[in-house]
Amino acid sequence: MFGAVFADEAKPWIPFLTSCTTARERVVKHMQKTVYTTGEAAKICKVSQQTIIRCFDSGQLKGFRVPGSRFRRIPRDQLFLFMRDNGIPTDALESGRRKILVVDDDNDLVELITDVLERDGRFETRSVNNGFDAGMMVKDYRPDLIVLDVMLPDINGKEVCQRVRSDSTMDEVRIICISGMCEPDKIEELKASGANEFLQKPFEAEMLVDRICALLDIESVAAG
Repeated sequence: MFGAVFADEAKPWIPFLTSCTTARERVVKHMQKTVYTTGEAAKICKVSQQTIIRCFDSGQLKGFRVPGSRFRRIPRDQLFLFMRDNGIPTDALESGRRKILVVDDDNDLVELITDVLERDGRFETRSVNNGFDAGMMVKDYRPDLIVLDVMLPDINGKEVCQRVRSDSTMDEVRIICISGMCEPDKIEELKASGANEFLQKPFEAEMLVDRICALLDIESVAAG
């Protein structure tokens, strides 16, 4: 376990979190991603999973099925050739990391979250501390997922969700809202505005990583 992420002034848990995250980082560094699921390939190519499946089944995208199952798997070199031949930018495949935007005005919490994600090895991060900058950064950075504090100094998280969802080019962006409030009706309003998940503060860093992996269709470290 990574330990808890809190939003208070006393933070004795940071050394423990850092040491546990370092152990996870060592595991990830030894995991060279050489084979992808159709969901992972779709995210990298910025297309639907059904498109990847159709290309796989037609032979345009080479791969194999897991013995004894119907699951398709795509080797890295074949995915690279498919992307190159179809004019799809290979940056995401070459970097191998998913882009996360963290939006929160609590600098300590932002530092903690970004440190956890960067040390994990599967993510790159950017951060801003208000809703206006979040709107600008989403357009420039094109994140795969946003970790969004609901209570921002200028506009609230609900409005940020609505602005992201109003742009059809952002349909694939996933949003995890975080807040100390937990009224069920408010959480439902956030989800109705476009949030995919909600985490109440304080939460464990491991839970955040797991939620991110689930939304981005990334296999967990434990699953190997």
